[in-house]
Amino acid sequence: MIAPQIESSWLEVLRPQFESPYFAQLKDFLVEERRLYTCYPKGKDIFRAFDSTPFSAVRVVILGQDPYHEEGQAQGLCFSVPRGVACPPSLVNIIKEINSDLGTTLSTDVGDLSGWAAQGVLLLNATLTVRAHQAGSHQRHGWEPFTDAAIAALSQRRSGIIFLLWGSYAIAKAALIDRNKHHVLTAPHPSPLSAYRGFFGCKHFSQTNKILSAQGLEPIDWTRIG
Repeated sequence: MIAPQIESSWLEVLRPQFESPYFAQLKDFLVEERRLYTCYPKGKDIFRAFDSTPFSAVRVVILGQDPYHEEGQAQGLCFSVPRGVACPPSLVNIIKEINSDLGTTLSTDVGDLSGWAAQGVLLLNATLTVRAHQAGSHQRHGWEPFTDAAIAALSQRRSGIIFLLWGSYAIAKAALIDRNKHHVLTAPHPSPLSAYRGFFGCKHFSQTNKILSAQGLEPIDWTRIG
């Protein structure tokens, strides 16, 4: 099959996935879903995480589960919402932790994280699409092996990447990562249901920058939220 439009370095890495039978089935599923239902994000944004952060530029990976499923929220970057859209609760808590960790005063009203992606933070959801108003509706239809392949490729072909895994679903993906080559930081999910069980106080943002600095790399400017 013809591969979807995606950033060239990721296309090279993921071409075997695009050419696999499961991806052909996934494409058929998505065509039918979009015929019957409203789905998010927009087609041009499905691969935005890859388009925003080329394979060789990835320094940090933050893994989400699904895109947001309400109108106007999903933009192809996990946890991120477009400018002018109210921050969902998990993103509010992420911003609160940044302020606590780094002593910043970021507003919890603004949640566009594209400034992180531009600095090498891959904001990847395990499932890249969702049916409107139905969380998890596109799980187990083929996206997971695709995004697992992306994580595994980073683990195998790169070194020194920092993986921030929040919540049990993301933490389970640690099995794909070579800890001898990479750094894995785990914490409870930033959801209001679990943030007080250890996400608050995890200090992952300052820890990430310390690891980057120790590698001679520029830290992430976590205040680049627009």
